[in-house]
Amino acid sequence: MSDPARSPARQRRKEARPQELTAAALSLFVEKGFAATRLDDIAERAGVSKGTLYLYFDSKDALFKAVIQEGIVPALHAGEALLDEYDDPLALLRAILLGWWERIGSTELGGIPKLMMSEARNFPDIAVYYQQEVIQRGTALLRKAVARGIERGVFREVDPEAICSVLIAPLVYRAMWLHSFGPCCGQETDVAQYLHTYFDLVLNGLLAPAPSGDAR
Repeated sequence: MSDPARSPARQRRKEARPQELTAAALSLFVEKGFAATRLDDIAERAGVSKGTLYLYFDSKDALFKAVIQEGIVPALHAGEALLDEYDDPLALLRAILLGWWERIGSTELGGIPKLMMSEARNFPDIAVYYQQEVIQRGTALLRKAVARGIERGVFREVDPEAICSVLIAPLVYRAMWLHSFGPCCGQETDVAQYLHTYFDLVLNGLLAPAPSGDAR
């Protein structure tokens, strides 16, 4: 008689890849928050023992950092690559912002900003890590895109530091809605219409005024 503990399914779960563990961690962090999520919960969600989880991650902090490195950092890297792909500053900025929404905001990763807003003060080490790895890097990307537009006369003169928060805030808000009010109250507005209105306001608001007598 075969030993159930040695069945192929059991063997497969014991050899779970780190990516399966980070996927389970992401889901639970978004559902329950960082403080309320236990390593036991993550192991159970991934279908492995807690001992197996410890083969890859020695703490919940390490799992959170792995979630950021596997999910959000590649999206930032893709955004940075756009700097070399687009010559038109307006098209570049739109591609960066839309890329953030498609890769992060509209996905399960979009729950991370909500988590950080609510729990950063209680977990300062995690907050500093997120600030350095995500916020500072994303802000630097937006700042470069805006500065390029200003230098070429496409965008009007604005404070590049201040405008970065103004640009990303409506997208972060929308992502937070999807992971807070969304599940119980439904869509606030149609996502496509929201994005259309957002891009219409922020991009047209950045455009430099047309030279006198030059109708655009």
